[in-house]
Amino acid sequence: MSEAQKLIIFDTTLRDGEQSPGASMDRDEKVAIARMLERMRVDVIEAGFAIASPGDFESVQAVATAVKDSTVCSLSRALDKDIERAAEALKPAARGRIHTFIATSPIHMKFKLQMEPDKVIEQAVRAVKKARSLIDDVEFSCEDAGRSELDFLCRIIEQVIDAGARTINIPDTVGYAMPRQYGETIRQLIERIPNSDKAIFSVHCHNDLGLAVANSLDAVMAGARQVECTINGLGERAGNASLEEIVMAVRTRKDFFPVYTDIDTTHIVPTSKLVSRVTGFPVQPNKAIVGNNAFAHESGIHQDGMLKNRETYEIMRAEDVGWSTNRMVLGKHSGRNAFKSHLAELGVLFASEAELNAAFARFKELADKKHDIFDDDLLAIAKDSQQLHVAESVKLVSLNVHSETGEQPTAKIVLNINGEEKRAESQGNGPVDAAFRAINALIQEAPTVSVQEYTVNAVTQGMDSQVEVNVRVEHDNHIVTGHGADLDILVASAKAYLHALNTLSTVESRLHPHVH
Repeated sequence: MSEAQKLIIFDTTLRDGEQSPGASMDRDEKVAIARMLERMRVDVIEAGFAIASPGDFESVQAVATAVKDSTVCSLSRALDKDIERAAEALKPAARGRIHTFIATSPIHMKFKLQMEPDKVIEQAVRAVKKARSLIDDVEFSCEDAGRSELDFLCRIIEQVIDAGARTINIPDTVGYAMPRQYGETIRQLIERIPNSDKAIFSVHCHNDLGLAVANSLDAVMAGARQVECTINGLGERAGNASLEEIVMAVRTRKDFFPVYTDIDTTHIVPTSKLVSRVTGFPVQPNKAIVGNNAFAHESGIHQDGMLKNRETYEIMRAEDVGWSTNRMVLGKHSGRNAFKSHLAELGVLFASEAELNAAFARFKELADKKHDIFDDDLLAIAKDSQQLHVAESVKLVSLNVHSETGEQPTAKIVLNINGEEKRAESQGNGPVDAAFRAINALIQEAPTVSVQEYTVNAVTQGMDSQVEVNVRVEHDNHIVTGHGADLDILVASAKAYLHALNTLSTVESRLHPHVH
């Protein structure tokens, strides 16, 4: 094998990952995740779609300001207004990239763009030249390349490289491709395009058929040297190629892949947990690399082999991807600075002293009740406290729920609504339903909100674990997720529902075109 080449890791958790319904992140959450990605040594961080909304613009700008070591990227359509907005948002970046795209498949050109192929090429070239006039680093994407004609891809890519694009992305936008087919497409493009040596070829695969990682890795073998991926495989529909799986496949099979990455893999699990907590999307237990069962062995035969030699049943070390970080680090005698510093190591930065003080008070309260405090406990506390800036209009004061066998549960609740305490009582089919109905009785819009999903997860092991509740709700075509953590599952549920309702009342309309 010839000397390994660098594989660029392009993370789009903050952009494509956020397009998952209910996964919207605010500016501070995006910055916190971006800092963790930077610590992991991700090469390119796609921070958002600057023109999509004022909130997206501010988030891209904030990430561009906060991140110094990674390239910060903003997506834009092949339109002057998009490109100018992206360039404006990226001005603070130490290294910025504009990522512009246009659809290239016959079905997209005919029905979505309603443009002839020659006009599509003309617009793509104009967009790349416009972007290059504003920034040095320009990436061009052929949207729905997986269903595009190879001859047309060769034509448009050759011309956008001549126009100044230095990264060419070949997305499998709808997750349609098969690995051998997709890899062959990349190989053919590199071989047939005369100036292909002047650009890095990138891949961006969706997981509709469960093949995003396989397609990406086959493309790497065919010559692609950038992979676009997300933490936990987050993304619209079935998600994107999983960063942790791509990186660990390349690292574990150095004998097979002719590439290496600069990723510090010890930050993978902490980053996975942060993304899961911010979005409210739990990681399935058997998820490769970052699932709770990824390094667990229950079979007697496996356990016996592990005791004799770890490599009998493990091809990676749990410590190498960050599993060793979940340990008790702080107790009730720990100080505020130690608390703040350790959470900073976990990627949590507080926007204000009020947030920090609220989290520290929660920590002290929990430390008096719970014997062992783990990193996951701290992350849950921090997330719960950081929601206060969203939930200023309605706050939980107290909750009393009565439930017994054969009787319909009753919930009594006291809420602080715009500084005024209000009380309500309601019955429900269960204690959580009763609590939600009591909240609905006090908030005018709440009865029209649809609860789409309700999940409960133990934050750590043990009978004294905190629980974290995620409630996904929909109202007027907006989908948001609320989070709540507490030792009491009913209190956590009420907090999560209130967080979702408060977020709905302030959320901006995010009109994300479905791209890549």
